[in-house]
Amino acid sequence: MTGVLRVAVPSPLYQLFDYLPPTGDDGPFRAGMRVRVPFGRGRVVGVIVATAVKSEYPAEKLKRAAARLDDTPVLPADMLKLAAWAADYYHHPIGEVLATMLPSALRAGAEAKVQTREYWRITTAGMAVDLNELKRARRQAALLTRLRTAGEDGLARTALDDEGSALAALRGLAEKGLVARIEKNRGAEAPLPPVSGEPPRSATQHLQLNDDQAAAVDAIADADGYRAFLLDGITGSGKTEVYLRAIDRVVAAGRQALVLVPEIALTPQLVGRFRERFDVPLAVLHSALNDTERLDAWLRAARGVAPIVIGTRSAVFTPLARPGLVVVDEEHDPSFKQHEGFRYSARDLAVWRAHEAAVPVVLGSATPSLESLHNVRSGRYTALHLPERAGAATHPSMRLLDVRGGVLREGLSDALLRLMEKHLAAGSQVLLFLNRRGYAPVLQCHDCGWLSECSRCDARMTLHRRDARLRCHHCGHEAPAPRRCPACGSEGVMPIGLGTERIERVIGEDFADCSMVRIDRDATRRKGELDRLLARAEGGDARILVGTQMLAKGHHFPLVTLVAVVDADGGLFSADFRASERMAQLILQVAGRAGRADRPGEVVIQTHCPDHPLLQSLVARGYPAFADAALKEREVTGLPPYGHLALLRAEATDEASPDSFLEAAGELAREAGLDGVDWLGPVPAPMARRAGRYRAQVLLRADARTPLQRLLATLVPQLGSLREARRVRWSVDVDPSDTF
Repeated sequence: MTGVLRVAVPSPLYQLFDYLPPTGDDGPFRAGMRVRVPFGRGRVVGVIVATAVKSEYPAEKLKRAAARLDDTPVLPADMLKLAAWAADYYHHPIGEVLATMLPSALRAGAEAKVQTREYWRITTAGMAVDLNELKRARRQAALLTRLRTAGEDGLARTALDDEGSALAALRGLAEKGLVARIEKNRGAEAPLPPVSGEPPRSATQHLQLNDDQAAAVDAIADADGYRAFLLDGITGSGKTEVYLRAIDRVVAAGRQALVLVPEIALTPQLVGRFRERFDVPLAVLHSALNDTERLDAWLRAARGVAPIVIGTRSAVFTPLARPGLVVVDEEHDPSFKQHEGFRYSARDLAVWRAHEAAVPVVLGSATPSLESLHNVRSGRYTALHLPERAGAATHPSMRLLDVRGGVLREGLSDALLRLMEKHLAAGSQVLLFLNRRGYAPVLQCHDCGWLSECSRCDARMTLHRRDARLRCHHCGHEAPAPRRCPACGSEGVMPIGLGTERIERVIGEDFADCSMVRIDRDATRRKGELDRLLARAEGGDARILVGTQMLAKGHHFPLVTLVAVVDADGGLFSADFRASERMAQLILQVAGRAGRADRPGEVVIQTHCPDHPLLQSLVARGYPAFADAALKEREVTGLPPYGHLALLRAEATDEASPDSFLEAAGELAREAGLDGVDWLGPVPAPMARRAGRYRAQVLLRADARTPLQRLLATLVPQLGSLREARRVRWSVDVDPSDTF
């Protein structure tokens, strides 16, 4: 009999809490079950991490859990182990880690049950029956007539209830064997399949692989247990085909594959390819799903009903009944790093999961992260190379377009406009890339110099001309765009700089006969809009594509033959040591959209800095040469992957409190011992004021991971007890992806 439940609750406290079982509930209680427990002044949903015969606290001081929410664990043992490891490594409260793992519906206490919808379909007997036999049952005859035209999929009960409840009539037809009731998962296109031990049927098309692709598929399939592969393939080399073929073997063996993609923009196209190739249920998880849809997909994966699970960052926490393979597409992408709350790396956790499950993991990218390249050189990962484009596609040509001293029309040079005309006249598509949304990054008064600065951040507000608003892209603050200068009253207020809206306007004027789509976060806010715009782009209906990094990665636009990076200079100069790596990756990713079919591609990069070594290296020698040089720099400076970092941040409504907290934290660190760890700071954050709060930070650097982790394990649990902690919000970010 269970005496005490050790429960993790979603709170910022680094501990478990002991509760007595609910009154009248003798269990059994198992780790991974949810319970509703009193906590503070309310009740919360927690997860049982362990049970014990007794507590270290007196029994009379323990509260009772209010209710048990599950008969079986919703989080299996391997996911609890992942949570414990992640909480220790990232130094985050275990209760919040476990809450992150659960879909929001389960966090709120919903039943762990797949939500289904009632459907009715006609049977063979129903198709054959003479309707005259039902002339005295007019309601049944009308329903049978409708179901005869509905086909095998049938109709939802709600669609049959248009003239009041149809249930009684449907039951009468069912008793006669003329109709049958089925259930479908909400949003699914087919009835919910039963859970069985039979391997699902695959509809894989046997496309011809080239030698490099075939070698990569064989290496993955031949892996015995855990093995990490870096699939390093240029854009258009057929990495997705390698994923599909490797997953085909996993599915045929009755096991599951987890596929992670960095952004929701990549999900529709990838899911479409998987649906074409596999006649099996898919579980798709991303932020655009509602709570019910996300819970259903999560449960289908956890119960093994869905052999293939595809999702963005948080999908790494989806339980798998029979794991067989983990794939991380575009593994270099910073979107895999969570920047708020529980600051985990989905890529790194995916590798850890694969190791613990003893299954292969494939990290794919045309521009691998320096960390992954270092792991290959260290022997921890196995490199799989795809050096050539698949099929008849060839490498696009790439060149710099020096715009110094030239005339620019809203940021577009005459040379670029002429190139666009040439490619459009040939029946091709053109892609213009600018990683800034809005119309212009700032408004300025020509007479007094006033700038549209955010009142809550050390940042400028972006002009969105279509709805005449100024918006801060850092804190979300917005205001009407002024017609007169707020400082001097002048009408000489003008937009400075370029955004995708501004490019869209000039293209609409100069190429009025060509259809165009703009794809950025603003243009795709409405549900379904992203899918619609991508369909226009991929189908060739839109001749000119304008967009941000949402267009840069993973998409296949077979008619695009010209890609233009409108402004390459923005990422060349930054205080962040990763900026050059990110810029190189982004340029080459967007360049890879050109010439992916049988038409040769051309890439031009507009710049005022044509002699910059990064641009010169990329154009002349490609990403491998850049990566070699960048790794040598990182080794000299002791930065990742040759060093290990953690960032301690603090913020408050006054300027002094963050520094005071970080100074006190420094005293604790020195008492604990800084052997092998550099304590750099405190200093103001690069954006010192954000959303009305002042921010400061300390960077911890070590040559080895062990001393850094040892210091954090001692330091972090003590930070909350500091007197100065009451006046700040603080966080720890292990392996930060940026210092911004």
